[in-house]
Amino acid sequence: MASRLRTSFNNSQGLALAAALELPDTEPLGFVLFAHCFSCGKDISAASRIARALTNEGFGVLRFDFTGLGKSEGDFGNAGFSSNVQDLIDAADYLRENHQAPSVLMGHSLGGTAVLAAANSIPEVKAVATIGAPAAPSHVVKQFGDKREEIAAKGSADVSLAGRGFTISRDFLEDLEQHDLTTRIPKLRRALLVFHAPLDDIVSVSEASTIFASAKHPKSFVSLDGADHLLTNADDARYVAETTAAWVKRYLKTPEAPSPAKAPSGQVIVAENNHKFLRQISTDDHSWLADEPKAMGGDNLGPDPYEHLLAALGACTSMTIRMYANHKKLNLDNVNVRLQHSRVHAKDCEGCDSESAGKVDILERWIDLEGDLTEAERNRLLQIADRCPVHRTLEGDLHIRTSVENAG
Repeated sequence: MASRLRTSFNNSQGLALAAALELPDTEPLGFVLFAHCFSCGKDISAASRIARALTNEGFGVLRFDFTGLGKSEGDFGNAGFSSNVQDLIDAADYLRENHQAPSVLMGHSLGGTAVLAAANSIPEVKAVATIGAPAAPSHVVKQFGDKREEIAAKGSADVSLAGRGFTISRDFLEDLEQHDLTTRIPKLRRALLVFHAPLDDIVSVSEASTIFASAKHPKSFVSLDGADHLLTNADDARYVAETTAAWVKRYLKTPEAPSPAKAPSGQVIVAENNHKFLRQISTDDHSWLADEPKAMGGDNLGPDPYEHLLAALGACTSMTIRMYANHKKLNLDNVNVRLQHSRVHAKDCEGCDSESAGKVDILERWIDLEGDLTEAERNRLLQIADRCPVHRTLEGDLHIRTSVENAG
């Protein structure tokens, strides 16, 4: 089941920005960094619906409140568009440090303009999607109406945006005016998807035309017929998310790994899948992955080596018990084996026959036998567990011989 986490991160000004991170129930296909509309917040219905739909498609999604909005610290009226762009870069840093850098930037309204401006500062980004975005941040100045003259004359004025009051400063307006994205969009060097409603009465569709015309291929344009600027209709938000997911998967594909080498019967081959910890394990008939947890620097795409070791002992234990129970026609309904590996100081290991002065490895095994069994039958099955071939190998006189293949 997908999960939603409330979190926060500090921007470059040291302000705490409130965020929501949604994760699928499987390893994410990639992470989407979502920027909300001008004067909105991360929890606006369109942002929530799009994030949820993208998560259902297998993506992790981070959305957050820009400086001074929602539950984030700071003063929105003095922050400016440059601050929004920097907040996005800081959000990408947070994802990179704690999960995985975003491969997709998605922005709604002025948030779309901000992701266009931020994209080249986030090297991992492969694709950018905008929804109802203006080509230039200054386009939103018209929302201030006759307050623009007051701001210019007095240095600031109280304005109402989307039903909320803000004090907008002259610096805020000047910051909006200085950003000309028509010269930056051609240098985007990322796949671009532009969504816009033809009847958008907040941001003219001509703004989308400017973005699209300025961009170089690959680029795509999707008309949101009948939608309003805020995508208040749930079907419109879902359509945007599903279209984005289908489109962006084309750009997130990694080269297919070559088919794993088939091991000779009785052998196991372990090959590198990357230059970190991901490994392809192959036998003559089967293939699977091994990895390390993210805390250890891996990607957690498969069991780690000790989990494989525990799995070998556990599987062998279960099979051996079942084989004996079937042979003796015992009423064993089910056998479950739980295992754990740990390392303890030899002096603290009760019952260990070890001359080591350091640490010893402990494999703990708990066996649950379900069925109508007598006490004697249960005890016998536990004795049989110790006859498991892997168990006997691990506790026997074990030697590992290593040689180099393809030596110079």
